Amino acid sequence: MQKKMMKAQEELHEMTFEATAGGGMVKVVANGKKEITDIEINEEVVDPDDVDMLQDLIIAATNDVLGQVDQTTNDKWGNLHKG
Repeated sequence: MQKKMMKAQEELHEMTFEATAGGGMVKVVANGKKEITDIEINEEVVDPDDVDMLQDLIIAATNDVLGQVDQTTNDKWGNLHKG
């Protein structure tokens, strides 16, 4: 069982997760360790007069991608407990 758990954790850490906000204007990529590995911001969304909107889009995409990591983690651990 411990070997299965270690293998599942290794697989999770090697996975890549991606989320977007603002219709794809902001993209955040994370790994299974919950480390943000990339952020892409479309130049069209960069408006010096509306920095708040850009910040909100980054927060939304980051929260989404971290939620995906959590959900996948829970799914993997749940499958291990069922098996």
